[in-house]
Amino acid sequence: MKHSDESIRVYCAGPLFNRSEREEMTAIADQLMESGYTVYLPHRDGMEFRLILDVLVERNWDTPTAAQFLHEAIFALDVYQLVIECEAMVWNLNGRTPDEGAVSEAAMAWVLGKPLIAYQDDVRSLIQGRVNPLLVGMVEFESVDEIGLIPDTLSAAINNQGITSPVSTDQLPLKVQKAVKAGQVLWKALCSEGAQENNEMIASVVEELFAPNDPSTILA
Repeated sequence: MKHSDESIRVYCAGPLFNRSEREEMTAIADQLMESGYTVYLPHRDGMEFRLILDVLVERNWDTPTAAQFLHEAIFALDVYQLVIECEAMVWNLNGRTPDEGAVSEAAMAWVLGKPLIAYQDDVRSLIQGRVNPLLVGMVEFESVDEIGLIPDTLSAAINNQGITSPVSTDQLPLKVQKAVKAGQVLWKALCSEGAQENNEMIASVVEELFAPNDPSTILA
């Protein structure tokens, strides 16, 4: 079903640690886009960790330190997308256990009052035949088990719940404000012309926003 409002932006959260997981997440995103939604898919639309890390190490940051503040950058970017840019979320619960990052993102979406639905066709994480209630409670104890059902299910959730007004950054807790503001700067850089091919520029933004001031973390 084509959605009537193509401006609705959806955050796709789920496991991304092997090829099949990434392909499944891409299939979910593609299904949503075919139905008229705009989608944020972290491994496609955010930074590629390995490439930015290589640049930082070439700049003489020791690898553990560079990886640490690069993870801080990824956290801020994803929080910004979820809190500010995206109006709804689709949550992939597949995996031996649900992806920890996606669980955190679902909790944020739920607390913010954003329409949230879950997809799962994997029974490995069931407890006595059921998913942990603290997870599925956030999606009214319901999920879909076919990717093709996701757009209509999300549309129904949006129609039932509505889209909340944009969040005012000033109303957020201070720690969230800090992450959102840094993520916004990073996202603006990623959206600039040629950014996807300019890892040096993105690495510089990450350094400016997140690198520690302690010179001992830079290799001689």
